[in-house]
Amino acid sequence: MRNTSVDAYDHLPVDVLPIGTAYPPDHLLRRHTHRRAQLLYGASGTMQVETDEGAWTVPTDRAVMIPPHVAHEVRMVGVTTWSLYIEPDAVPWWPVTCTVIEVGPLLRELLRAANDLDADYDTAGRDGALVRLALHELRRTAPVPFAISLPRDEPFRTLCRAYLAAPDASLTTAEWARAAAMSTRTFDRRFRTLTGTSPATWRARARLLASLPLLPALSVTEVAGRLGYASPAAFTAAFSRAFGAPPSRFR
Repeated sequence: MRNTSVDAYDHLPVDVLPIGTAYPPDHLLRRHTHRRAQLLYGASGTMQVETDEGAWTVPTDRAVMIPPHVAHEVRMVGVTTWSLYIEPDAVPWWPVTCTVIEVGPLLRELLRAANDLDADYDTAGRDGALVRLALHELRRTAPVPFAISLPRDEPFRTLCRAYLAAPDASLTTAEWARAAAMSTRTFDRRFRTLTGTSPATWRARARLLASLPLLPALSVTEVAGRLGYASPAAFTAAFSRAFGAPPSRFR
């Protein structure tokens, strides 16, 4: 199915509803929930998913596994999605928090084919076998570390969300503390309690995540300069340490 709402078909007695959607540039899906678990795969573009607990950046050819009933919003940057909406009882192994995964060639083609199925596809025949194989492949996928925690408390959450939208290499913890009307020491202590990391470390990871939507369109040198790294080599080293692969793999 293409460009339709899951709500229109959620009543159907099938474990898996495949739905593909093409989104306008820089489209925001506002906060919502699904009764079913969702595999949200980006066949093109980059997705940025946010929940109460954190934020996930999902480059092309990756997907995010979203648990049922988890409130989330998604910013679509040039995205076409191939989603699977899955009855929770059919996937008891589904993660309890959002998880970004690698999507290999076989799973990609299975998702492409599944999203061409009609709503009343034959679950006992070839179409059903295709969907079941997609679930088998999905269970074998490897997670990738494209996540960052978000504090629930204010003003920390607002400061972090603003930084994710516009990372600034020159911003300091002292400036954040002044904006929060706190001493730097108090701000640092409370931030660590809420996120499990220091403000500086959090901002460094946010900058790396911000590079993922840029890499398909810009050179590594241009991305490094835009995000305030001293050199392309410094950016590449930091990126590789954080994500286990060089930025060239995401271009």
